[in-house]
Amino acid sequence: MKAVQFDAFGPAHTVSYCADVPDPGPPAGDEVIVDVVAFPINPADVLTIEGKYAARPPLPYTPGAEAIGQISAVGADVDGLTSGESVILLGRENWVQKRRVKAAEVLKIEVQSDRLLQYAMLKVNPATAALMLREYVDLKTGDWVIQDAANSGVGHCLIRLARKAGIKTVNVVRRESLVEPLKAYGADVVLVGLDDLSERVNAATAGGHVRLAIDAVAGNTSLRLAECLADGGMMVNYGMLSGEPCMVMPDWVVFRHLTLTGFWLSTHLGQMPRDQKERLYQELSDDVRDGTLNVNIEATYDISDIKDALAHAARQSRDGKIIVLPNGVA
Repeated sequence: MKAVQFDAFGPAHTVSYCADVPDPGPPAGDEVIVDVVAFPINPADVLTIEGKYAARPPLPYTPGAEAIGQISAVGADVDGLTSGESVILLGRENWVQKRRVKAAEVLKIEVQSDRLLQYAMLKVNPATAALMLREYVDLKTGDWVIQDAANSGVGHCLIRLARKAGIKTVNVVRRESLVEPLKAYGADVVLVGLDDLSERVNAATAGGHVRLAIDAVAGNTSLRLAECLADGGMMVNYGMLSGEPCMVMPDWVVFRHLTLTGFWLSTHLGQMPRDQKERLYQELSDDVRDGTLNVNIEATYDISDIKDALAHAARQSRDGKIIVLPNGVA
């Protein structure tokens, strides 16, 4: 069986490799065997390989925050799951051809075969966008949200989910070439760069109160986003693409009552009862099915070509996700 591993922290495409590892064997009574069909390369995976994520795992380590697979064997004590059903894997270490996991660590989903790769990206980005939109501010139809890294996977999901809910988005990007594609994708406003951002946001929204800011960059970018918030607004940070601390002026916190908080999907899912997880992913699965969620895919790779896949994922000009098919064509 093949698995992606790394035994030193560093540039993902350099230190990662495809290894032959033992087959997981038959399932115990409360376990299932899952043949992994597809997994995406996410920023959190790359940061894990670089040793820059929440915690450094013991080495050697197999990364992989999400994947979709098909059950190939079921333990004798497992109810509600059968061979041949599609599941998303809730745990990590998913960059493999096959996994043996507790039945509680998978969620069954119904997939459309022609949209299978979209479901491979269901666990992380759509859930992150959905929960940040609904958990922090009671947004109403017509309210405004501002986000940076709008061309990211989370950014795309947030645009589409907000549009479905009648929430308007201001999207901050670094390149002029992204403006029209994001507008075609459903963005209400797309602004390039940080200069005079609050003035441009005020003009673009006709003075609309921006109540929620979604920040994946930190540093000066978070400062400029916070400046755009209405009094009492909330900024939710879920990334550190700049490698710098989040910034917000203390007088904004004291006198304008702005709030800065953080979001980590792992914490939310860990605290969420099973039935709530099932409802969340059923809703997101429906959004994939009806086309609300549809993330661009730039290329697919075999697991043996993981170095090339990771190098491709690191390209700045990339216009879509990189997906790995560990067991061949999906």
